[in-house]
Order: sequence, then C-alpha cells, then structure tokens
Amino acid sequence: MASHNTYRLSCSIPGHEMDVRGLAAAFFPEGAFVSVSRDRTGRVWVPNSSPNRGFTEMHCMNGHTNFVSCVCIIAPNDTYPRGLVATGGNDNNICVFSLDRPDPLFILKGHKNTVCSLSSGKFGTLLSGSWDTTAKVWLSDKCMMTLQGHTAAVWAVVILPEQGLMLSGSADKSIKLWKAGRCERTFTGHEDCVRGLAVINDTEFFSCSNDASIRRWLVSGECTQVYNGHTNYIYSLALCPNGQDFISTGEDRTLRIWKGGECAQTIRLPAQSVWCCCVLPNGDIVVGASDGIIRVFTEADERVASAEDLQAFEEELSKATIDPKTGDLGDIKVEDLPGREHLDEPGTRDGQTRLIKEGQKVEAYQWSVSEGRWMKIGDVVGGSSQASSSKTTYEGKEYDFVFTIDMNEGGPSMKLPYNVTDDPWLVAHNFLQKNDLSPMFLDQVANFIIENTKGHTLGPAPPSAADPFTGSGRYIPGSSDGRTGFGADPFTGSGRYIPGSDPTPTGPTGVADPFTGGSAYSSAASRPTPTNIYFPKTDAVTFEQANATQIFAKLKELNGGAPEDKKLPEDIMAKLEKLLMNVCDLKSSETPTQEEIGVLWKTSHWPEDIVFPVLDILRLAVRHPVVNASLCGETEGVQFCNHLLSLLGPQGRPANQMLALRTLCNCFSGPSGRSLLMTQREAVMSRVTELKGVCNKNIHIALATLVLNYAGGLHGQADLEGKAQCLSMASSVLEGALDKEAVFRLLVALGTTVSGDPTAKDLAQSLGVKSQIARYTSVSEPAKVGECCRLVLNELQ
Repeated sequence: MASHNTYRLSCSIPGHEMDVRGLAAAFFPEGAFVSVSRDRTGRVWVPNSSPNRGFTEMHCMNGHTNFVSCVCIIAPNDTYPRGLVATGGNDNNICVFSLDRPDPLFILKGHKNTVCSLSSGKFGTLLSGSWDTTAKVWLSDKCMMTLQGHTAAVWAVVILPEQGLMLSGSADKSIKLWKAGRCERTFTGHEDCVRGLAVINDTEFFSCSNDASIRRWLVSGECTQVYNGHTNYIYSLALCPNGQDFISTGEDRTLRIWKGGECAQTIRLPAQSVWCCCVLPNGDIVVGASDGIIRVFTEADERVASAEDLQAFEEELSKATIDPKTGDLGDIKVEDLPGREHLDEPGTRDGQTRLIKEGQKVEAYQWSVSEGRWMKIGDVVGGSSQASSSKTTYEGKEYDFVFTIDMNEGGPSMKLPYNVTDDPWLVAHNFLQKNDLSPMFLDQVANFIIENTKGHTLGPAPPSAADPFTGSGRYIPGSSDGRTGFGADPFTGSGRYIPGSDPTPTGPTGVADPFTGGSAYSSAASRPTPTNIYFPKTDAVTFEQANATQIFAKLKELNGGAPEDKKLPEDIMAKLEKLLMNVCDLKSSETPTQEEIGVLWKTSHWPEDIVFPVLDILRLAVRHPVVNASLCGETEGVQFCNHLLSLLGPQGRPANQMLALRTLCNCFSGPSGRSLLMTQREAVMSRVTELKGVCNKNIHIALATLVLNYAGGLHGQADLEGKAQCLSMASSVLEGALDKEAVFRLLVALGTTVSGDPTAKDLAQSLGVKSQIARYTSVSEPAKVGECCRLVLNELQ
C-alpha cells in the first residue's frame, strides 16, 4: 500500500445537523464507525465502493430527548453477535442500541446530570462518567455500583485491559484509578480539567486536559512524559493501531498526529472545536467538529480524496475566520506583522503557523510538509493592538471581550459582551435579564467578568473564558469551584479479660460446618467425594464465644476506676450481670426484661476507653430474640445502628471497633436485626470499609463475617447493586486480609454472591475476582481455603 507517511483528507461526510460530539469504530460492518451529535441522533457509517471512496449512512438511532454527548461500542456476544452501541446524553440517560433497529433496546437511568463519557469492557460491562461527579458501572440494564470521589464533573472514563481496573478523569483536575469499585490511586499533575483518556496497555495510559497538555502515565502513579503542542483545550485522544502513536483534537481547530513522542503532523480544520476522534482498523482517522461535518484522513494514497475535493477543503479552510481571542495564535499586533514576502521562506516543521499583513487584513498560513508550501488556514479577525482590529464584533457592535457562557453542556451558548469601561455589575444584571436567568447568579457573573478582565485595558480575553464547558476559569451558573491495630492483648496484666482472644465463632453443636472450627469440620481429604459444603451460606455466621465471668469482672474493675459521674450504681450492675448470664445461655428460661435492655443500651454509651466490656455484653445480647427485636426494631433500630457505626471510625479504639463489628454480625441472627442491616446496607458498608487498612486480624475476620452475612441476606434476591457492593467490599478486604480465616469467609461470601446468579458472575469476572483469588488455590493449611477457592473459580467458569 502506497503511503506518503502524512495524513491527507479522504472524505468529508455531511449528515448531522449540529456538532458531532462522539465517534467510535464499530465491530460490524467492517470499517464502519458510529457518530453522535447535538442533533440528538446517532448514526452508523459504512464504507462505500463509489469513486469518491466515502461513507454511507447505514443506520440512524433515535432515543435521547436532548443532545447526545458520547458513544462507545459494546463488544459482540452470543446474544448480539454484531455488538451494541451505547450513547450518553444531556437527558442524563444512556441508550443502548442494536444495529438493526432505530429505537433503543433499553435505557439506563441513574445519573443526575449529563452523561459525557462511556467505555465498555469485558463481559458486557459499561462504565459511564457524568457531570453529577460520579461514574457508574453497568451490566446489562442494571447499575452495579457508583464510583464516588471526584468533586467535579467526570469528563472521561475508560476500562483498562486488566479486569477490575477503571480510570476516570474529572474537571477537578485529577484522574482516579478504581479497582473493584474502590479508588486505589489519584493522579495529579494537570492544571485544568481532564477531558480525555486513552489506554496504551495494561500498565500505561494517556490523558489530555484543558491545560493544553497530554500526559503519559503508569498505572503505578508516575507521569512519564508530557506532550505540548496544542494551543488550547484538548478534547479527545485515540491510539493508533501500532499501540504507541496517537492522535489528539481540541479547541485550537486542529487534529494532531503524534509519532515517536513528537507532534509529527498538524491538520487544521475549518471549525473552531474539533470535539472527537477515533482511529479505524485500517489506520484512517475520523474526526468530528462543531460544524457538524465528519472528516476522514488517511495515509494511504488509494484512499486520498480527489484533487477537486482536496482543493475544495483547502479553500474552505482559507475562508475560515480566526479570532485571536480564542488564544490559538498568541498575541497579535497587526502593525508589527510582515507582508506576503514572509511566505517565501519555507517552514521548519509541519503545522508551523505564520501570520502576514495583507493590506488591512491579517491572514494565517500553515506549513505543509507533504505539499512543501504554505497553505492559508483563514483570516484573522481582531488583534491586541490599540486599533479597531482589537475589538470583537457582536450584534453589530464592537467589544473588548465577548465571553461564551453555556448554561449546560450542549445547550445553546449565550454571549456576554463587555467593554473595559463598562460597570461589570450592570453588565451582569443585563445579561441575566436578557437570558431570563435567575438574579441569584449576579455575583457569580460579575466576579467572573472582573476575574477574567484583570489588568486589561483593551485586548483578548484569556483562553479559559471562551470554552463553553466546565473547568478552571469558566463560569457555569449554579456550580461551585471547584494506625496501628492492637496486638493479641490490648490490655495490661496476664490472665486479664481480652475481648476477641478467641476469634473463631461457634455454630450449633454437632453441625459439620467449616465455620465452627475444631473437630466439627472434616477436610476434603477425609471425605469420599469433594462436595460444596461452603456456599451459598444463607444462615447468619455469628460470634458466640464468651466467658461471662471474665467479662463481668472486667466491667466491675473499670466501673470502680471510672469518674464519679460515670460510675454505675449497684442496682444497674446487678441488672447487667443478670442480663449477661441470661443471654450467654440462649436456652435459659428467663427472658431479658425491657428494663434490662434499656440499661444495656444506656451503658453502651459509656466513655470509649472503658465501654468495651459493655459492648461485649451487647454483642452476646443481640443474639437473643427479645433483645434483637427490641434494639433492632422499627422504633430504635436506626439509632442503634448509627451508634455502632460511630464506634467504627478509623481512629477509634481497636477493641471497640472489633466488638461493634461483631455486634453487627450477630444482629443477623434475628429477623429484626437482619431487616435493619439490610435496609442500612449502604451506610454500614461505606463505614466499615474504612477499617480494611487496620492491621488487626480479629477486625479482618469480623469484617469478612459481616460481608458474608450480607451476601447471605442478598442470595436469591434481585438486588444487583447490593451484590455489586458485596463483591467490591470482599475484594477490597481481601487485599489486606491478615488471617486465613478472614480469607476463607471472604471466599464464601464471593461464592454466595455469585451462586445461581449469572449477572453477578459476569460482574465478578469483569471486576477481576478470578485473578485476585487464584493465589489461594494452593493454600493447604487450612485445607478449606484452597478447596473453597477452587469451588468459587469453578462457579465463575
């Protein structure tokens, strides 16, 4: 195939009525791609065999009620062998289409603002980014999890090849790496909002930003290279088929091709905003811009446009008008510019720009290495001299500044004209009235004008003022700017009461259950056939072990040394002792009284440094049906749950953390407690995950048990978001699990979550669970860890 090693126009494709905002190469038909636009449509384009070597619209998709902002292709599967098309829009929705019908197969609802980025992964996983500051993980037509952590719009998302790894880029100037739904790392370095991401391989990726730079990163956190060349915001990136070279587009009217770490070619377009790009399998580049035209560029001679089309493109480019206030051409003083003779000297690099004065006009030219000549790219309107050329014309009048304000991305832009002699507050007031906007924005608009005209008497606005999208320096109405754990004995003295000194909970006597410990469990070696006795585990796993004598002795000791205003009187101590003895033996004929339960609840608010024996009584008491119903019921339940969560802060006392976790686990033993914790799942899971980094095996075992009990509560239910949270938390705790018992319980939780649920299995695979747990297959002591791990892996096949 002949090639000039430079890209030239292959074809221009009209069809959309407004800006083309997203592009994606399709799996089917061969060589096809999909475009989406502010005209609310998505379109599939296929190569045609006509002499002009262009593309034909094969399919038009409708389903959004507002502008369409982004698109991605979901890989083919058995159900949809041609793959699916996902589009995101300003109606806050994601529409999923097949290639044989114009209306969506289903619509994904959940985001609270514009969906501006989409990426697809293995097993049908879809990742979305939104102005609502979140990213969401979807599987089929369900939201599996919400990724929260950014403080501004999430402009870019991408799924990395390694299962479970996802990236998000935001207007808060940061990039976050997510693993199994949790933030593993935050990348900082960009000086303005991050607009695009592109995966290089398992360990590297590119990012682009409104700061006009492109960065290359390692997933481990290091920025290995910064690429400069663009003169304005960079909106999109795409990798070339060789896996190293890449392309970028932006607000400076250009498509840039990067080879060997350098900008090898710059192609200017006759449109201000070059929003999006993609690379086809044959290496051709597709770009979409604010003029609604899709353009294809190629290195292959046989696909280059005709001489007539190339000439027409060059003429269209030469007729473009360039406003220096966009920042594309730097500071211009017309009186200092050379004449046409400046073009007699050849350029030094492809894309080099020169300005010349032609009479009273300023013309911009760009050097083309492939053509060996200067090509006109437009007439410059306005400059920064004191002459009238420094003004910008708007509605027949000249202004020093004409700011572009977007109320919401994709909506109609509003122009805010301003002269430095004007009163910014009066201008802001008139702007709000003219556009029927709330007067509550008066301060914001006026301060925006003041901030972006500082130090100016006449001249161009800063580049950041002209971009209609969120990020540093832009006005968006209604927006804002953006331990060590304790050891085996945390208490002094030998033979003292140690909560959790025997972390293995016991189950019903005589039951051959791997959770009971001791001789109750028979390893696989002693059984004739390896059956799955581990999961699904739907009955609660609780912490039963207790030494009532030691617990009460410690309580008496601490009460004796407590401050006078905290000391418990003898009658209260007697009630606690009686309650303790009754709940230690659940077969006792005596039932705890409401007075005793009230005393227990009140004393559980003792000072944190002495409350742990009371928490141990509480841990045992919630197993009793009467106590469970009383403390976890509709009246007191939420208050009870919140009190336990208050003890779980990362800086809390390890003994209290462990006992509060065990109390939560034991709540699952009764219907009231189970119901309470299932309804409070979001709050509980979010809080307890903070303890995953505590170096304490007892806390890890309690955490694992809580995840397992949640998995059991969700088994057989259609709550996929809850199961996603279980998978994420199990994966998170596994990362730092210090004890094989904790590992075992987390494996059982994973098995219980995916057992009998194909969608949960797909999600677990997409989150990388298989690769994460594979290392436990070889664990032989205890044997139940390796055996359970192999059973989970079999379940995920």
